[in-house]
Amino acid sequence: MKTFWQDIRQKQSFLQQQGYQVSMLRTLMSDGSSANFLYRLTSALVRYRLSPLAFITLWLNKLLNGCVLGAGCQFGTGLILMHPNGVVINSKVRGGNNIVIESGVVIGDEKGKAPTLGHDVFIGAGAKIIGGVHVGNGVKIGANAVVVKDLPDHVTAVGIPARIIKQEEPS
Repeated sequence: MKTFWQDIRQKQSFLQQQGYQVSMLRTLMSDGSSANFLYRLTSALVRYRLSPLAFITLWLNKLLNGCVLGAGCQFGTGLILMHPNGVVINSKVRGGNNIVIESGVVIGDEKGKAPTLGHDVFIGAGAKIIGGVHVGNGVKIGANAVVVKDLPDHVTAVGIPARIIKQEEPS
């Protein structure tokens, strides 16, 4: 539960950076928080070898939130699911801290290899990240971009296939 509360605090901070003044309660009740809770619960159940219960929470997330976050996928603290509808994440995906995922994002396996995401990554609505690619720290992926090649740290990538349009200095 500690990780879930860190996720919610990060979401509140992210929303405040966007200009919204939201309380913790409003953040908790916002779109995506229940999907995040069910994902963290599923992960805990898998860790404690309670896979049948994990299957139930995975199914509930699909039913209630319209998203599938594989039981084995692993993200650090600060995961934000802004709008979970249509989000599909493979069980083999690994991600760092402070990752923001918009609606319709697919992060998937190809030929047995799944993406690895760094810290402080933003993934825009409808984006796809496929195969054994590495997405660096501080990366922004634009809406509907299709990432099939590695992205270095602190870049913005857009398009099909995704191409780097902006290189940023780390802060």
